[in-house]
Amino acid sequence: MKDRIKVVAFDADDTLWENQLYFDEAEDRFSEVLSAYGDAEYVKKELFKTEMQNMGTLGYGVMAFTLSMMETALRLSRDTIPASALHRIYDIGRELLANPATPYPEVEKTLETISSARPYKLIVITKGNTTDQENKLERSGLTRFFSHIEIVPDKTEEAYRKIIDVLGIRSEELLMVGNSFKSDIAPVLKAGGYGVHIPAKSTWQHEVAEEFDHPGLFRIKEFKELLDII
Repeated sequence: MKDRIKVVAFDADDTLWENQLYFDEAEDRFSEVLSAYGDAEYVKKELFKTEMQNMGTLGYGVMAFTLSMMETALRLSRDTIPASALHRIYDIGRELLANPATPYPEVEKTLETISSARPYKLIVITKGNTTDQENKLERSGLTRFFSHIEIVPDKTEEAYRKIIDVLGIRSEELLMVGNSFKSDIAPVLKAGGYGVHIPAKSTWQHEVAEEFDHPGLFRIKEFKELLDII
């Protein structure tokens, strides 16, 4: 496998740095703002319902999440929620745009080792709002390791095949590293590539999927274990 790989692609959020925990905290704060309209479990369930309804038009990312919070608040309050509460919800969303994107321990060192000692092209394949994702990459200080960055609306088998064509490689020459089995691993394996799954501490329920075994799948617990594979 090592001799076949030409490109190693990395997911960004929850693979290179913490992300979902910030959204979990935002949901907790959102539930507190809407405590007059239901308990936390109910409010979060309704928020997720709104997010799924908006997925086709808003996609992923902070702005989609913020709009879904606002819409949920208006719906649950039947348009009676005070402007001050809407302002608090807006602030919850806006603060997510300033997440530190601090790399996980061993990420920088591992990328340094791979880029200096291995003949691979390193790239990022992530999804969400382009500006937000680009800003997080800049804040992370990791951009120097990557020669190509792809920010896509969603990570599907078709999306990966298009990226493979853009890179001018065969599918079996791509290795994807990520925390989401649904978005980072399964579609790459179906496209004919390899996948390295690193589970995150927290997973958004939309990203939860049934996992399966595959000859092209590798599972690790820590980022630095990637060096044992490639």
